[in-house]
Amino acid sequence: MTEEEEEEDPKEEKPPRFTVEVLDKLTALMITGFSLVAALAWNDAIKLLFKEVFGMHEALWAMFAYAIFVTILIVLITIYLSRLLRIAKEKEKKRTLRLFK
Repeated sequence: MTEEEEEEDPKEEKPPRFTVEVLDKLTALMITGFSLVAALAWNDAIKLLFKEVFGMHEALWAMFAYAIFVTILIVLITIYLSRLLRIAKEKEKKRTLRLFK
């Protein structure tokens, strides 16, 4: 058997690229869904904590302060992760260009 015949062995069928992309997206969506469920559970727990610690009336202001804090934190994390992703993509692009030179 030649090297070309060994590379195209039908016994070693690889899943089509479409299937891999679907699995990739499905996995990402499932992780996002599970993360949302966890976030909602924490949200309920934190609301109850605020009501216990601050009482009903004061809990409203504390919850708004908490929401503002979490929003700012998430925006900062999103900006940081976006920059990391951009840098990684630029490095990957440079690496790919070097391979084709």
